[in-house]
Amino acid sequence: MAQEMRVMAGTEIIFEVTEDEVGGYSASALGYGIHTQGDSVDEIRRNVREAVDCYFEEGLPRPKLIRLHFVRDEVLAG
Repeated sequence: MAQEMRVMAGTEIIFEVTEDEVGGYSASALGYGIHTQGDSVDEIRRNVREAVDCYFEEGLPRPKLIRLHFVRDEVLAG
């Protein structure tokens, strides 16, 4: 599975984005140790790009696409 994620890296990297309980957002790359936070959707987008730039600056193959997958929990009263 990890090998499969690394092969896909040449084309795409996927971040799971969740809303923090105290406000703002957290993002984690699937299959990579890349994590970041931001106070708004615009800020999380900027911070994800910056985190990817930093991670792949060491000559690693860079993804062509960055996909943000927003996960939202909703609680309904019974």
